[in-house]
Amino acid sequence: MIKEQNTPQSDSKLPEDTNPNLQDVTVEVEIITDRQRKIAAKIKIANPVEKVWKVLTDYQALPEFVPSLASSRKLEHPNGGIRLEQIGSQRLLRMNFSARVVLDLEESFPNLINFQMVEGDFKDFCGSWRLNSCILDDKTGTLLCYTVKVWPKLTMPSRIIEPRLSQDMQSNLLAVRQRVEEIQE
Repeated sequence: MIKEQNTPQSDSKLPEDTNPNLQDVTVEVEIITDRQRKIAAKIKIANPVEKVWKVLTDYQALPEFVPSLASSRKLEHPNGGIRLEQIGSQRLLRMNFSARVVLDLEESFPNLINFQMVEGDFKDFCGSWRLNSCILDDKTGTLLCYTVKVWPKLTMPSRIIEPRLSQDMQSNLLAVRQRVEEIQE
């Protein structure tokens, strides 16, 4: 397994006009096999875990602020759990690209959300959201970690998907932080 750590300053594939706040997000890419990747992104949010949890678990509202998410809707789960259908949308190589996943989620309030694809446009797609309390400027904050293991189908070139997923994870975590900061309680 090979591990690569990408920060926006060192990733030449990111556009030069990229949001400077991307430096607030760290991304690590682990090459599991030729086509499988594990990507982990972290950000600190100056709000308590419970407030971040509230934003993450408002599943149907996620497309309102997560840039790469076109749709997120709850489906009936056969065993009474949480099942979501999500559609991500991107522009890659001057073409529109979308991917659909149906995910089963398992929540462990307030620190962990695990998800596993049960159907979709990948061979495998699973991961977690981890929320840990931390101290930021003498206040209680949250260290938010998003990890995804992705195995694209042969029709999706991993060398194109990997950098795009890394960049999307950065933008998505920044969007979560911004949404948490906008919520008035």
